[in-house]
Amino acid sequence: MEQQVSNSDRTEVLIQALPYIKRYIGKTVVVKYGGHAMVDDKLKAQVMQDLVLLWLIGVKVVFVHGGGPEISAMMKRLGKEVSFVDGLRVTDAETVDIVQMVLTGKVNKTLVTMLETGGGKAVGISGVDGRLIEARQKDPRLGFVGDIVRVNISPVRDLLDNGYIPVIAGIGCDAEGNIYNINGDTAAARIAGALGAERLLLMTDIDGIRRDVNDPSTMISELTRDEAAALITDGVVTGGMIPKVECCLTAVDGGVKNAVILDGRVPHSVLLELLTDEGAGTWIKGH
Repeated sequence: MEQQVSNSDRTEVLIQALPYIKRYIGKTVVVKYGGHAMVDDKLKAQVMQDLVLLWLIGVKVVFVHGGGPEISAMMKRLGKEVSFVDGLRVTDAETVDIVQMVLTGKVNKTLVTMLETGGGKAVGISGVDGRLIEARQKDPRLGFVGDIVRVNISPVRDLLDNGYIPVIAGIGCDAEGNIYNINGDTAAARIAGALGAERLLLMTDIDGIRRDVNDPSTMISELTRDEAAALITDGVVTGGMIPKVECCLTAVDGGVKNAVILDGRVPHSVLLELLTDEGAGTWIKGH
């Protein structure tokens, strides 16, 4: 049976959201999107709704996306072997062409279309456009996987100043024109730092940082920058969570006020995190 929401409940939600709305009007929020929320159509639609609502109330939204599952699916369709080293995709010359095609074509333009049909104004770009992300080879074993050398943020600022939601695919290039596959979390962290964003949201497939990875009740809702770094040193944060926490540290060290590891499986998690008392992940406070 569908739960009924009373008018008083709706009013209470709006009243609770008001101070948060006032806080974020005119501020920049960078959202990194990927994982389960990206392959689940219902969750994807809810993320788009969240971003359009934020944009409509005057938040400057920057949307950075990955597309790993789509890239792997296309590689298999084309008969390419999918392999990883230390969690990073081995990207030869043919694979980087597939990455560019999938991320900047299918994935990027699908997200732009969803935002536009939902009532927003969005423009899709990649790290190659305007040399937004300058990169160099990370490791010869990985091929065309890049480390970010420099972020030239002007193209993103221009889109924000003209009232658009920039939708950014995580690829970059070097001075010779080589294209590199860039980790989406890292790209989002560096872009957020260059913008001096109010908040970075990294959408993931878990509820946040836990003191015991197997115990949901040990989820940590709030950390200082130094407390988060200590969790890596002490071995509390391990495996795939380490690079996500490191990206948050990169963001706050670069000038972002707060970074959040957000549970993208929760419906409307972006709005819950930004516009309610509840939140939906682990919040890492900047300096």
